[in-house]
Amino acid sequence: MDATHLITTTEAIDPVFMFIFGASLVLLLGIAATMVVFVIRYRRSRSPEPTSQVSGNLWLEVVWIVLPTLLVLAMFFYGWSGYLALRNVPKGAMEVTVTARMWSWSFTYPNGKTSNKLYVAVNKPVKVELVSRDVIHGFYLPAFRVKRDVVPGMKNHAWFVATKPGSYDLFCSQYCGTGHSAMITTVEALPEAEFAAWLAQKEGNPGRGLLEKHGCLGCHTLDGKPGVGPTFKGLWGRSETVVTNGRERHITVDEAYVRRSILEPNADVVKGFQPVMPSFIGVLKEEEIKAIIGYLRTGGAASAKRDGRKLAQEKGCLGCHSLDGSHGVGPTFKGLFGTTITVLRANKGVAVTADEGYLRECIRQPNTQLLEGFQPIMPTFTELSDDDVAALVEFIKEVK
Repeated sequence: MDATHLITTTEAIDPVFMFIFGASLVLLLGIAATMVVFVIRYRRSRSPEPTSQVSGNLWLEVVWIVLPTLLVLAMFFYGWSGYLALRNVPKGAMEVTVTARMWSWSFTYPNGKTSNKLYVAVNKPVKVELVSRDVIHGFYLPAFRVKRDVVPGMKNHAWFVATKPGSYDLFCSQYCGTGHSAMITTVEALPEAEFAAWLAQKEGNPGRGLLEKHGCLGCHTLDGKPGVGPTFKGLWGRSETVVTNGRERHITVDEAYVRRSILEPNADVVKGFQPVMPSFIGVLKEEEIKAIIGYLRTGGAASAKRDGRKLAQEKGCLGCHSLDGSHGVGPTFKGLFGTTITVLRANKGVAVTADEGYLRECIRQPNTQLLEGFQPIMPTFTELSDDDVAALVEFIKEVK
């Protein structure tokens, strides 16, 4: 179904709100005006004794029974129609799993991509499956009139359509502990083409992706700002005072400390912070723990860097190029970088230096500067990215 023909959640809720608000306003003004008129007209100084002898009025009783009943039924009808619109998800809606935990949000897409913000395409319906890892949370999108409880062990969902590009606040509407007020993120509505490009983009760093997926960045910042937990900025090698079994001691943040903090988070609590972090035993695999440690060790920089030696093995480079100086199908990598070599150009020998530019060109176009004495049999590696090529060059430079 085309999103332009959908009744969005905003369109379903706003008329109901305006109808109930309008009816309540009319009743308020009508009752208040009637009270003022009666106070003035029938005040004691003007009418000390009642003059009416009427004991009842059938039509008046019918009116004040029928009109409120019709009003309540109308409110029920509009409210029920709006509720059905909120619960009936349009066909073709993109499904996103929303995971709430103290005190962060994590969003997982059908292709496995995760984010700590909810990215959506404009004018495309989105169905969110709501999951809680600990206590009751509330999925609250004021801009789209959506508010649903996120209860542990209970399946729940909501849907919405962002009709305009922009950034929209997402709150937790249920008090869930000391970090409740910081449990805020955004819905980022992108044009369809931009969203498709974002969704297809691969995670740049597995460690950071895991931190986002498991809600770590909801409590630990990356920019040095204070949070529910210590900031990750400059964490590695930092001296900290921790509380262990009620006693303070000084530690240096290293691999053993980070690993223990992931698996036994309340064993060594940094002074000034509360022991509120859950354990990730059975949640994170060993390789995932290593990826997070690698990210924290280098601040995210080195963990995104490719392993040149591993890449050379995967691409079969070491089957032709030796590392020990022995002769092979291709020239040895040992001591190659920076040496003067002779290459064939237009069937003529030309002396060149095996620098970074030469190595890059040999990887991209291996037969344009063929080293004298070797055959032009090396394939072209067009699938290698610039980062891959840089990693291979760095590896060759290090082979002494």
